[in-house]
Amino acid sequence: MKLELTDNQPLADRIRPKKLDEFVGQSHIRERIEAFDRSKRLPSLLLFGPPGCGKSTLALLLAKSTGRHFMRISAPEAGIASLRKQLAGMDILILDELHRFSKAQQDFFLPILESGEITLLATTTENPSFSVTRQLLSRLHVLRLRALSKVDLIAICKRACEELEMELSADSLNLITSMAGGDGRSLLNLLEYTSQLSEEKREAEKLRTILPETVIRGDRDGDSHYELASALIKSIRGSDPDAALYYLGCLIESGEDPKFITRRLIISAGEDIGLADPYAITLAVSCQQAVEFIGMPEGFIPLSETVVYLALAPKSNSTYAAYHTVKQEIRQNGMLPVPLHLRNATTNLQKEWGYGRNYKYPHSFPKSYVEQEYLPPEISDRTFYNSKDQGEEPRLNAWLHGQKRFARTRVEPPSSKRKK
Repeated sequence: MKLELTDNQPLADRIRPKKLDEFVGQSHIRERIEAFDRSKRLPSLLLFGPPGCGKSTLALLLAKSTGRHFMRISAPEAGIASLRKQLAGMDILILDELHRFSKAQQDFFLPILESGEITLLATTTENPSFSVTRQLLSRLHVLRLRALSKVDLIAICKRACEELEMELSADSLNLITSMAGGDGRSLLNLLEYTSQLSEEKREAEKLRTILPETVIRGDRDGDSHYELASALIKSIRGSDPDAALYYLGCLIESGEDPKFITRRLIISAGEDIGLADPYAITLAVSCQQAVEFIGMPEGFIPLSETVVYLALAPKSNSTYAAYHTVKQEIRQNGMLPVPLHLRNATTNLQKEWGYGRNYKYPHSFPKSYVEQEYLPPEISDRTFYNSKDQGEEPRLNAWLHGQKRFARTRVEPPSSKRKK
């Protein structure tokens, strides 16, 4: 028989573990957690991980196990003035969403942590390297929690089903855990919704059409935003169209700004494909214009086409690498003067100084090419661009090498013949 939900207590609170043995997940740091739990004095901790992975639950379990006075508060609700008063008589503070505190607010904790007046158990979904001050971070042990695995979610599912006095088939469990996306809180919300359905509607095929569409988190300021973008670009670079499409889908379905996506694709076309397929960057820019013109959701059409094309295109980072070589040369040795024959003589005085003297105008020579020195003499032997044998790049380089061979076979430039 289904348990009637007569109160407003969320399912997550009702089945929250009472002791550490009941805590599900985070096997990669389990030994550290148990060591902190056994220690005589619990140190200040920062629990960092995605939503619904158990950060607050773990903080509560560790605080309760000490037997000391503790309080829990969320950073967006807390002002420093009121927090000072609330901390009176408390030994442990559980602070959710630490990243919401400004630098000045975070500095409030420095002296009280230094003196041992309070133990701070803070949680955050944002990378602490960027969201927490260096001074505060140095006073905290950081535990990085991971999204819950399928096995973890099924374990929570079974516990919740017992609480709800509800039976679900293996297919239905698998569907719900897949929709939760590693988030225990989302999982329990889906189960709570399912418990209100009749038994025949709890079968997987029915649930698939009945369950509310889950909103995929796309934290534009958090790690997932950059991790997905990085995975997309690396998949394109690695010529894997399936993976590239998958990460494009993750970005789009999480509500990512399409301008950010097209910007990354243009960069990828220039950095990773380059002269192997010069058309790639044209397509990427066209994609940006198309997406801006037609908008979303139809914008996924040109985005998908471009992502697959870039993944299938031959790859060359020769121009990208060449620029970095040039940059290193300039930073090490400074900018050298432009050779005199390459300077424009716009005044008589500049002509006297030799500006433009002996410059060879390529169009005055056969095939519009003539060998002459363009680099400053101090680095005339340097090579910055090294071509790759990919796509169009060999053809482009073959033209230049052919011009050089032709120029070396000429006895004298045509201008000299005309003078005679």
